[in-house]
Amino acid sequence: MFKRHCCCFTSDESSDGEPLCNPIKMAADLTIRNLTATPLELKVVERFEGEATSVAVKDDVKKLAANLTSKITDIFNSSSEAVSPNVRIKGEVRDHRDVSIPLKPFETLTTDIRAADPGREVLRLTFESEGHRYRVDVPSASQKSITMEKLDGGPNEYAAIYISSGGCLSIFSSANLPCWMREIRDEYPLTALSIPGTHNSPTCHVALPSVRCQAVGVREQLENGVRFLDIRVNVSSEDSDLTLVHSAFPISLTGNKYFKELVEVIYSFLDANPSETIIMSVKREGTGRGTDQKLSKLLKERFYSEKRWYTEPRIPRLGEVRGRIILLRRHFNDESLNREWGGRGWGLDGSAWPDNCEDGRVGSGIARVQDFYEIDQSTNIQKKIELARKHLERAAEGVCLLPGQEGFREDAPITPFFINFLSASNFFNANCWPEKIAAKANPAIVEYLCSRHGRNGKGPAGLKVGDAATGIVVTDWVGLRGDWDLIRCIVGWNAKLQLKN
Repeated sequence: MFKRHCCCFTSDESSDGEPLCNPIKMAADLTIRNLTATPLELKVVERFEGEATSVAVKDDVKKLAANLTSKITDIFNSSSEAVSPNVRIKGEVRDHRDVSIPLKPFETLTTDIRAADPGREVLRLTFESEGHRYRVDVPSASQKSITMEKLDGGPNEYAAIYISSGGCLSIFSSANLPCWMREIRDEYPLTALSIPGTHNSPTCHVALPSVRCQAVGVREQLENGVRFLDIRVNVSSEDSDLTLVHSAFPISLTGNKYFKELVEVIYSFLDANPSETIIMSVKREGTGRGTDQKLSKLLKERFYSEKRWYTEPRIPRLGEVRGRIILLRRHFNDESLNREWGGRGWGLDGSAWPDNCEDGRVGSGIARVQDFYEIDQSTNIQKKIELARKHLERAAEGVCLLPGQEGFREDAPITPFFINFLSASNFFNANCWPEKIAAKANPAIVEYLCSRHGRNGKGPAGLKVGDAATGIVVTDWVGLRGDWDLIRCIVGWNAKLQLKN
C-alpha cells in the first residue's frame, strides 16, 4: 500500500514558484484545506506521542496454500502485498493549545502549527462548524481517509485526508457516497459535475491479469459513489446475448457474464437511490461477428425504456435524468436509429472516439478525452500521471452559470465532458498491468486533488480556476481493501457548486 504524500504552499496567493513540497523539512507547518461548502474553525490542537503500527495485508490465496493450484489462482487474480505504516496515539496528551483559526469554504490556509513529526507524533484537531464540534487525529491509525468524529451529535458529515509528508489536511463533505447527487441542483448540466467512474467496470472477476481492472463489483462501486460505467460487449451474429468482455477476452475465467445481468444490478441501485443517475459508455469489442448496427438495435429493442434510459443526443441537466441510465454510445447506430429524436440520432454520440490521446476531441463535440494507455515500461507511468493532472486542470477552468446568476445566458453552449482515464496497460509487462498502474496513479491523483486542484495557477499549466470541477475521472482498482479515497476526493469537489446556490 502506498504512503500518501502532499504538496503544500504557504497560501493560495503565493506565486514565488517554490516547489510544492519540501522533502528535507521533517515537520512542515500544518496546512488545512476546507473543501466543503460550510465554514470551519479550528478550536483545539492537542499533541500526542505516536506509535507506529504495521498492518500486513496479503492475498488470501497465498495465506491458504502454497501449492501449484493456489499459485495459478494468484496469477489470474492478482493482488499486491502491502505493509502500511500507520501511527496511533501513545500515552497522554503532551501539549494542549486552544486556538481560533477560521477557514471559509474552499479556503486553504497554512497555519503556524507544526505538523506531526512523521511516524512519531499525532495531532488531535477539534473543529467547530455551525455550532457543533468535530474531531480528527492526524495521522491516524488507518492509512485511509478518516470520518471526523462528532463530539455533540452535529448534523454534518466530514471526511478528512491527511498527506503526512507535506503536513496537509484536506476536509471534504463527501461522506454520503450512495446518494451524493441529491445535494446538487436539478438545473446543473452533467458536464458541470465532478463524476467518478471506472474503466472496464465489471472486470472484477478471476481473469487474466491484463483483463481484470477492478477490485469490486459494479453494485459496490455504485454504493461508493461511482457514476460513470465503461462497458464493453461482444456481439454475436448468431444470437442476441451480449457477453461482457475486455478487448478479445471474457471478463471471467469461471463463466460468461452478461449485459442483461449488469443492467439489472444498475436498475436495483437506481430504484434504491432515485436521486442518482449513471452514465454508461457502451462499446463493441470481442471476437463476435455482430456489427455496431446490430448492437444499437439490440440495446433499443431489448433494454430501452423511457423510464429507465435517457437516449436523447443532447447533454442533459441533472433533473432530467435522475433515476435513469444515460447512454453514451461508442458505436455507430443502425440507420433506423439515426432518424430518432427528430433526425438527431439516438444516444450521446461517442462513435468517433479519439484513440490513445492526451486531449482528444470526440467527433460529435460532446467530450474532450485523455486516454493515453500505451505504456511500454513502468517509467512511462509518470507521463500518464502528468497527463491526467493536466486534464483535471482543464476541467477545473469551466464555469457554469444558472438562471438568476450574473452573466447567465439562455443560449450559452454547454461545455463538453472532460473524460480523464487513469487506466493504462501492457499485456507483455507485468509491471504495467492495470493493478500495478493503479497502485501508482491513484495515490498520485489523490495527492493532486487534495493539495493542488482548484488553486489558481498551481496546476501543471498554471491555468486559472473556474468552478474547479474534475470532469469524469475513470479509474482502475478503486475500493481495494475498502479504500475509496480517490472517489471521495472526486465527489467532494461538487461542494463547490453548492456555494453558487
